Amino acid sequence: MRYMAALAALTLPFAPALAQEGSKSAVEPKPAALIADGVPDVPADLPAATRPYMENRSAGFSGWNEADKSMLITTRFGNTNQIHRVAMPMGARQQLTFEAEPVAVGVWSPKSADLMLVQKDVGGNEFFQIYALTNGQLKLLTDGKSRNGLNAWSKDGTLVAYTSTRRNGRDSDIYLMNPRDPASGRMIAQVEGGGWAVNDFSPDKSWAIVSQYVSVEKADLFRLDMATGAMTPIGDHKRVISYGGAEFAPDGTIWITSDEGSDFQRLGTLDPATGKFTPKGPAEQWDVSSFDVADDGSFIAYVINEAGMSKMRLFDTKSGAVRTVDLPAGVIGGVSIAPWGDIGFSLTSARSATDAYSVDAKTLKVTRWTQSETGGLDPLKNVEPQLVKVKSFDGLEVSGFLYRPDPAKFPGKRPLIMNVHGGPESQSRPGFMGRTNYLLNEMGIAVFYPNVRGSTGYGKRFVGLDNGPFKREDSVKDMGAFLDLLAKDKSLDASRFGLTGGSYGGYMCYAAATQYADKLRANLCIVAISNFVTFLENTQEYRRDLRRVEYGDEREPAQRKKLIEISPLTRVGDIRKPLFVVTGANDPRVPASEADQIVAAVRKNGGTAWHLVGTNEGHGFAKKENADYQFWTSLLFWKQYLLN
Repeated sequence: MRYMAALAALTLPFAPALAQEGSKSAVEPKPAALIADGVPDVPADLPAATRPYMENRSAGFSGWNEADKSMLITTRFGNTNQIHRVAMPMGARQQLTFEAEPVAVGVWSPKSADLMLVQKDVGGNEFFQIYALTNGQLKLLTDGKSRNGLNAWSKDGTLVAYTSTRRNGRDSDIYLMNPRDPASGRMIAQVEGGGWAVNDFSPDKSWAIVSQYVSVEKADLFRLDMATGAMTPIGDHKRVISYGGAEFAPDGTIWITSDEGSDFQRLGTLDPATGKFTPKGPAEQWDVSSFDVADDGSFIAYVINEAGMSKMRLFDTKSGAVRTVDLPAGVIGGVSIAPWGDIGFSLTSARSATDAYSVDAKTLKVTRWTQSETGGLDPLKNVEPQLVKVKSFDGLEVSGFLYRPDPAKFPGKRPLIMNVHGGPESQSRPGFMGRTNYLLNEMGIAVFYPNVRGSTGYGKRFVGLDNGPFKREDSVKDMGAFLDLLAKDKSLDASRFGLTGGSYGGYMCYAAATQYADKLRANLCIVAISNFVTFLENTQEYRRDLRRVEYGDEREPAQRKKLIEISPLTRVGDIRKPLFVVTGANDPRVPASEADQIVAAVRKNGGTAWHLVGTNEGHGFAKKENADYQFWTSLLFWKQYLLN
C-alpha cells in the first residue's frame, strides 16, 4: 500500500568467530534483557574482530513531504530504527523520532504535511499503536491496548482509516478518525477475522475500497460506504483470486494488481460494480509486486519481480507506452510518486546497502538521496550471488541464490550454511548481506538461500504447492534436493554443511534437523514452530484463522493427526546434531513456548541445545544490542560445531 512501510526483516544470525583460543580474555557483557541458557560467554575480543561488519546501516524510503519536498526515511543511529528527514539528495539525515522501541512507519499528512502519524509497538509484541508526532514527542491516538494498523489517508489529509482489535481482541474492525481531533475516532465497520485493510478513499470520500486478506492465494474486495458503514462485496467472493493493493486515480478509476486469469499478478483496472478486472500494459511474465498512481493520473510506476530481481517501469495511462528505468540489479521497495512527479523508492543489492532514491518521471534520471555506511568496508568487494536450480523429488524446479567465497582467497572446498526464509509466503532475494558478508569475505563460508515450493514470486500455482498438512513436507523435501545438489559441488565441503532459518524457516530448520541429520552438522533455528498444533492453539487469536488456511486446521481430527505427525517435536528423538534456538519472549506469532518445549525435549534426550531468549523482543531481535549479541553467540556456535 502506498503509505505503508515494510517492517524490519529478521536479523541474519550467523558468522564464525575470530576469538583467540587458549586465552582467558575478558567477557563481553550480555544485554540485561537477554537470557543465555546453555550458551557460552562471548569473549571480549570477538566484538572488536567483527565490528566493521556489524556497523552497516540502511535507509529505507518511507514517503514524501508534499510541502517542502523532503523525503522521509527509516534508519538507525542508536539501538533502534527511527524516522528521519532528508531535505535534499545526499543531505543530512535529521532524526525526527527518538523512541526506545523501533519506529518503522511514519507518514506525513497529504497536501499540507502539517502532521505526521507514527506506528509502533512495545517489546516486539506487534500490538501497534498510532501516534501523532508533535515537537519530538508522540501523542497516543489509539487505545494503547489493542492491535492497530494504520491504513490510508484521504487525499485531502482530513481522514485516516485504520483497523483495530479493540472490540474483542480478535477481529480487525475498521475505524475512521480525523487525527487532528482524536475524539472523532469511531468504528465504521464491524468485521470478523483479521487481514482487513482500507486500501484507499475515493476522490470524493464517499466510499473506500477495502480488502480482506484470506490467504496468499485469495483476497476479497469490498465497497465501504462512508456515510452508512455498509460493506458491499466487489466481485464473486467464491472465486479464488489474489489482489495486491488498490488505488484510485483522480477520475475514480481503480488500479489494482490481480492474478485473475493468470499465474502472476498483473496490473490493471477494476470495475467496482461488476468486479471485472481488465489487465493493462504489457503481458509481464512475472509478478507486478508494487505500484503507485501519479496524483494527476497520467502515469503509473510499477515494479516487476523477475526471479527475485526488480525492474521498474513507467506506464502512460493514456497512450499505453511503457518505459523501463535504468537501475542497478537489485531489489526495489517502497515506491511512491510525489505530486511533482518524482518517484521515491528504496534499492538494495549485494554491493549496496538499502538506500533511498528518486526517479524523474520525464527524463528517467535516477538520483541517490542517501548513502548508508557499511562499517568502513568497500561494498563493491562483496560477492554477487549465483542462481542455482534443481529438480526436486517430483520433478518440480526450485531455485535459490548461492554466495560463494572468493576462490583465490579461499581455495579448496568450503563449508556452507543454508538459510531458509520465513513466511512461508515470502521469497529470498539478492539484497545486501550485511554482517553475513563476514562469513563470505573473512571466513570463506558459502551461504545459500533456497526458495522452496510455497515461496512467492514464482506464480500462484507454485505458492500453493505446500498448503495444508498433507503437502507441508514436500517443501522439506525441496531442502533435501538442494542439499544433494550442493554436496556434488566441487567447491563445497559436504561434510561441513549447516542450516538456519527464522519463523517458518525456523520450522524448516527443525525439520531438517530431524530428517537430514546425516547431511548437516548443526542447526540454528530462530522464532520457530516446533509443534503445529500447539502453535495454532497459542498464536495470537487475531491471526489464527489466517494461519489455519496455510498450515491446516487443528480442530479437524484428520488434519490434527497429520499436523502432529509432521511436527518436529514429534520426531525430536531424530535430532542428533547440536541445536541453537533463538526466541523472542513477546512473540505474538510463534509463542516462546514453541522453543521451550523443543529445547527441553532435546536436552531430555541427552542432546545439545543452546537457547537465547530476548525478554524485550518479539518475532526476531529488533534492538541492535540484542541482535549483536545474538550474532556473536551464533559465531561461537558455528565455530564449535561447523568449522572445527
